[in-house]
Amino acid sequence: MMTNKNEAIACTVNNCTHHAQNENYCTLNKIQVGTHELNPTKVECTDCESFVNKAR
Repeated sequence: MMTNKNEAIACTVNNCTHHAQNENYCTLNKIQVGTHELNPTKVECTDCESFVNKAR
């Protein structure tokens, strides 16, 4: 697991494997953003497809 934060990708999802832990950033070089809707119209319609639950 990487521990260096990527200041270009802010993140507040603490239970993601890629979260920088001490700071609200992602440690990945890039992320994949997708949607679960046919026609997304709100921020709630988007998903970080790079998310990996720490519990796994």
